[in-house]
Amino acid sequence: MKVTITTEFITLGQFLKHADLVATGGQVKPFLESNTVLVNNQPTVQRGKKLYPGDSISIRGKMYLLVKR
Repeated sequence: MKVTITTEFITLGQFLKHADLVATGGQVKPFLESNTVLVNNQPTVQRGKKLYPGDSISIRGKMYLLVKR
């Protein structure tokens, strides 16, 4: 699934909200603690991790690809 951004990068927390995986920023930390999140096939729990166009994110068996508009 492609996720389009209009900026140079977004943080993992912003991505989770943009992809409707969490409703608020306060839900990001518990979500990351209870789910395996892979960024470019590397596990991460850093909600501030910068994601750039071309990065792939895998969560709950779904693959997301960041693209810039």
